[in-house]
Amino acid sequence: MNAALRPMTYAAAGVDIAAGDRLVQRIGRLARTTRRPEIVGGIGGFAALTALPRRYRNPLLVTATDGVGTKLRIAFATGRHDSVGIDLVAMCVNDLLTIGAEPLLFLDYLGTGKLDVAQATAVVRGIARGCRQAGAALVGGETAELPSFYSQGEYDLAGFAVGVVERRRVIDGRTIRPGDALIALPSTGLHSNGFALARRVLLDRARLPLGRKPAGWRTTLGTELLRPTRIYVRTVRDLLAHMPPGAIRGMAHITGGGLPGNVPRILPPTCHAVVERGSWKTPLIFDTIARLGRVSRKEMDRTFNNGVGYVLVVASRHRERVLAHLRRHRTGARAIGTIERGSRGLSFTQP
Repeated sequence: MNAALRPMTYAAAGVDIAAGDRLVQRIGRLARTTRRPEIVGGIGGFAALTALPRRYRNPLLVTATDGVGTKLRIAFATGRHDSVGIDLVAMCVNDLLTIGAEPLLFLDYLGTGKLDVAQATAVVRGIARGCRQAGAALVGGETAELPSFYSQGEYDLAGFAVGVVERRRVIDGRTIRPGDALIALPSTGLHSNGFALARRVLLDRARLPLGRKPAGWRTTLGTELLRPTRIYVRTVRDLLAHMPPGAIRGMAHITGGGLPGNVPRILPPTCHAVVERGSWKTPLIFDTIARLGRVSRKEMDRTFNNGVGYVLVVASRHRERVLAHLRRHRTGARAIGTIERGSRGLSFTQP
């Protein structure tokens, strides 16, 4: 039969419905490991149903969405897809957390040219792991097979999180004032930001192999670049539960833009953050990028987290109590600066 006259099918056009069905079955098993008691209906339907936890008297819903960015290029190059799902969850729930919210629900979007069930399962396995770390239920998502839209073996991810906070417990930075302390929780490395610059320096300019350990490193470059974003939910919510109301006046998730681009977002117009350089440990990956790429300090500051993944603004009278609590739990917390009177912004001082 003339090829032009053969009956056409969706599979012939590049979309494998059977593969999608197999993936849904696997996702269902993974999603069940994240289930919360409030969930009424999740994976399998057109939409998910949930009740709000009964302990909330005047609840507000909090939402956030994010992706993983070009860190996915490292997953493609190494063939390792089991950690980027953790990044996806982390980028969303850490943002929710800055309001003081408890993550409740998570949904994901995976778009690819041709669905690879094993690859997609590895991604969702990471998403489920991240949801368990955050205490959020994976209740649904979308897997889109888009022939000719993505290169072979590649995909993109987006995540969507819903949380809840008691109205009187909202932390939005409005009460921040001069004299408050800045306390940092460390990052695990690059997290999910600055990869365009990191790849240009490490892979394009320095031509470092992903499968080898650079001089002085304990891990291969690929392992370091794929190190998952730290999820701060359990640490911070435990802290909030043990501190009096008002002790924590503001919180910032340090993502793209670094400390200068994220801390000022929560400051009142007349407050200025002053951060002391050298007051925390900077992971080796950042020093390597700066050295090999001749990247200026200012550029490093506004591109990367440089070892600080989350910042708490703490009322001065509670500074030592907060630090003591975080240190007892071995969080790696460090006092890194203070709030001063001035225009909204952030500056650095030398030790």
